[in-house]
Amino acid sequence: MAAGYLEILRTRYATRLLVGTLVGRLPNATAAIAIVLFVRAEGGSYSLAGALAAVYGVANAVGQPVLGRLVDLYGQPRVQLPAAVVSALAMALFAFTGPGALAAAYGAVAVAGLFTPPLEGGLRALWPGVLGKEERVHTAYAMDAVAQEVMFTVGPLLVTLCTSLWSAQAALLVLNVIGVLGALSVVVSAPSRAWRSAPREAHWLGALRSPGLLAMLGAFIFVGIALGSITVASVPYADDHGGDAVYGWLMAAIGLGALVGGTVYGARQWTGEPARRLQVLVALLAVCYLPLMLMPGVVAMVLLTVVAGVFLAPAIACAFVLVDRHAPRGTVTEAFSWLVTTFTVGASVGTGLAGPVVEAGGALWGFAVPGVAGGVSLLVLLATGRVLAAPGGRGVVAASSENDPNRGVEPRFSTGDRA
Repeated sequence: MAAGYLEILRTRYATRLLVGTLVGRLPNATAAIAIVLFVRAEGGSYSLAGALAAVYGVANAVGQPVLGRLVDLYGQPRVQLPAAVVSALAMALFAFTGPGALAAAYGAVAVAGLFTPPLEGGLRALWPGVLGKEERVHTAYAMDAVAQEVMFTVGPLLVTLCTSLWSAQAALLVLNVIGVLGALSVVVSAPSRAWRSAPREAHWLGALRSPGLLAMLGAFIFVGIALGSITVASVPYADDHGGDAVYGWLMAAIGLGALVGGTVYGARQWTGEPARRLQVLVALLAVCYLPLMLMPGVVAMVLLTVVAGVFLAPAIACAFVLVDRHAPRGTVTEAFSWLVTTFTVGASVGTGLAGPVVEAGGALWGFAVPGVAGGVSLLVLLATGRVLAAPGGRGVVAASSENDPNRGVEPRFSTGDRA
């Protein structure tokens, strides 16, 4: 099972790019909890902490596709590193001024979120040039999805560790410095410096002019809603079955399920139409959410939550393949950034939607929300099946397979090279 992953990690630059991207994304992965802990440590209210975290999230959702388009136009080093530095400086300003000066606090977290570099989309644009073969790129997408689960599990632990060892202010500063170093590691690498987007048709909609991409975004906003609603529905269940420790186990179980599912999914080569495969994966994802409504004892509930997460990473990895296929030529970083934004917005909507549902009907109806959202996502995929199955735009994998050098997306590196 691990052979495919090891082959990729042994390829020259692959491990550096993957690790650098994950490290560079740590500030984004930990921003919400770091902001909340800092505001509370400074004596601010939970309402203020939540509002500041929400402003960061909204600004991040806006900034990702905008910066992604700039990367496609001007290359990775010119955009990624300056954006990482600006974001870190804005968060440092917030850390030193504190939440007391409201205008400065809101402005700082907004700038920090807006300028978060689109490293995630940038990495997926680099994979074809580094790995060469299309099937290896698809395996890398799955490995990428698995690595994200690890990062979103380890990241909050790092925040709490830094806070306990030093302070919440130090956690903000340290994680953002680490993030800049991760971005720097990526952009000074040969693949990042040499990468150029394919020639693009000037269009104000950019990647959004692709019907296939719009279909994907329409489906994945509901996947995000499903995931966001689970985080809220689990709170009243945990309150009735042991408190915060149980809630932590449930959240970890979702990540564990995604980690296992993504690892197994990426360990084999898949044949057939990816659009059809995504329909099956999302259907399984929706079905696995429904047993959560049984709300059994803690051990059984944790196991059900693991199962609920199993098909998340495979669905995301398959979505990466389709985004690559349908991204118009020259917009691949922007297209991947739109998927990140859509998923993030969906998760925020799910969190907001599940709150009133839980208050009205308790945890039972809260756990119904992810099943319904997963079902709606499947309906969107079924309704747009023909669009998604069409050849689509010239994604980065397709473009890099052309013999015409004018069609290439980035220079190719020998798959036989080793770090």
